[in-house]
Amino acid sequence: MGPLHGVRVVEIAGLGAAPYGAMMLADMGADVVRIDRPDGDQHTPDTSPLLRNRRSIALDLKQPEGVASALALIDKAEVLIEAFRPGVAERLGIGPEICLERNARLVYARMTGWGQQGPLSQRAGHDLNYIGISGLLNQIGPTGGKPAVPLNVIGDFGGGGLLLAYGVTCALLEARVSGLGQVVDAAMLDGAASFLGMFFGYRADGKFIDGVGRNFLGGGAHYYDTYQTQDGKFLSVAPIEPQFYAAFLERLGVDTERFMSAGYPSHTARNIEHDWPELKAELAAIFVTRPRDEWCRVFEGADVCVTPVLSLQEALQHPHNVARETFVEVDGVAQNAPAPRFSRTPAGLPRGPRPAGADVDAIVADWDLDRTLFERASRANHQGTQ
Repeated sequence: MGPLHGVRVVEIAGLGAAPYGAMMLADMGADVVRIDRPDGDQHTPDTSPLLRNRRSIALDLKQPEGVASALALIDKAEVLIEAFRPGVAERLGIGPEICLERNARLVYARMTGWGQQGPLSQRAGHDLNYIGISGLLNQIGPTGGKPAVPLNVIGDFGGGGLLLAYGVTCALLEARVSGLGQVVDAAMLDGAASFLGMFFGYRADGKFIDGVGRNFLGGGAHYYDTYQTQDGKFLSVAPIEPQFYAAFLERLGVDTERFMSAGYPSHTARNIEHDWPELKAELAAIFVTRPRDEWCRVFEGADVCVTPVLSLQEALQHPHNVARETFVEVDGVAQNAPAPRFSRTPAGLPRGPRPAGADVDAIVADWDLDRTLFERASRANHQGTQ
């Protein structure tokens, strides 16, 4: 069922951030109808968990019949999600002015990289560009190195799709009080910038030095980094607090007094440029003397904040992940379980993705739509792909 059971969402097919946000809503029980292109999505695999828990209808939004059918769906929805560049939805005839005039309670959610206004709003971009211009990317990487590439999880998924789902939920709560919908402008740039809130506080207090490898949480400090082990695998080492750091040094068997007095926990220029690299090299030389899992046994049972860096296959099999059911299998595909967890309205096991256009009959019946309208749209789809 999930806590969003009964919420009707129309998702116009997009890439990355918007499908992730729609997945989060669908995982929580929302009835998400995805408007796919008649020729399908060539960029997202049919087995992708990003497309799970939806029903699909195929509409050509360049055809009048497709637009009319989309508007009929939107009339019955509480939420619309689109990820076009600014102005595209308006040119198609499904912009917020038209949709909100027809459905005053609608939450019209727009997912973009740069946002709806500003000099870059019409420019192409990807996750790395958005987190680069936010100032976030410049904080991640080793001392003396270049900014690290953190997959596309910060801009696309955390700063994009999750921000979208949060914005939609906030607007839904407000609409149920006011009776009025509104536009949610979710930009990956804004989401990435929001992650820097704590660091702006550190910066104002003089405890944060801007730059790659120049802050203790971004890859510069020896006590917050990854280390290669004898077997070519890695450990994540993060004993930030003094009590954890002391326990870590004791288990490691090094001169605790010397490590505590050199480069911990102060963040002066000398620490960053001299002490941290020197201590990091010393730790690297120690960790490479034993295999990863042997080091895990050394630290087992102690609050030292040291864990193995696991492959995806290892993560699926880790005892904690198994006990917590962090991952599930849907139609033979291992994937993330719905999150967060709810005590009274649990999300349940996800349903696998549906082929484009597979659910038109069920959607028309469940949402009490005009069947002839969608039959005309289906014929227009066929003509448009010939």
